[in-house]
Amino acid sequence: MSSQAVHALPIASAFTDDAEAQARFDSMQRYLKWRKRLLPLIAVACLLLLWEGAVRAFGIRPFIAPAPSAVAAVLYAKFGLLMQNLVPTAIEALLGFLLGNAAAILIATAFVYKRTLEEAFFPVAVMINTVPVVAKAPILVLLLGNGMEPKIAIAALICFFPTLVNMTRGLRDVSPQQLELMRILSASPREVFFKLRLLNALPYLFSALKIAASTAVIGAIVGEWIGATSGIGALIIQATYNFDSPLLYATIVVGSVFSATFFGLISWAEHRFLKWNAGRAS
Repeated sequence: MSSQAVHALPIASAFTDDAEAQARFDSMQRYLKWRKRLLPLIAVACLLLLWEGAVRAFGIRPFIAPAPSAVAAVLYAKFGLLMQNLVPTAIEALLGFLLGNAAAILIATAFVYKRTLEEAFFPVAVMINTVPVVAKAPILVLLLGNGMEPKIAIAALICFFPTLVNMTRGLRDVSPQQLELMRILSASPREVFFKLRLLNALPYLFSALKIAASTAVIGAIVGEWIGATSGIGALIIQATYNFDSPLLYATIVVGSVFSATFFGLISWAEHRFLKWNAGRAS
């Protein structure tokens, strides 16, 4: 055997070992990914089975706690009614989400560049946030009427404060070295904002948006409790007064699924647009 062939054997063996190690690593990653997806589903399935068994074993009356099978039957039988009431709630939540977060981003930007404004108005924002949602709702209904406007306003208010706090911190949490480098490069204030401060604030912003995705739906539903003829909140009130527990639970399931879907879309957008920050985002 030639000397070149002798030297080639360890190299070929190293490449083979690397390929096998990479294959094992990829297989482990796939396993962990599916494990992460399946374990919650298995846990939910076990809880539903326990719930079903408890209702049947102890003879719990349907108006107290319906079996999951009864809730599933209502979801199937009244799917059209549930979707019809989901539409206004979804519109209120989405518009409130956009309005509240847009206002929070603009005000956070003003706070960062004008410290006096923050010192004057941040305590006001804190005071407004401390007022319970159920106390804000009647006031907004009196001010804005009984249409969609007060529900949108409630959803916006409930989204506003977390985004304001996170965005302000993200815009301000820039190291002096980074700012000095931008000054050395003769960057304009606009470039400093968009290429440094805003990029630095995006992880903070998406963290707040994920919270707002859930709370916006809660705000819209609470607003509908005060006064509405349609929507998830109105349907919950109607089902409660009629002691229709299967419909009540089915309505809650629809609202929760919509909220979880909204949260998932924001999480997808975070991973899509913050690939450079994947380790920190996870």
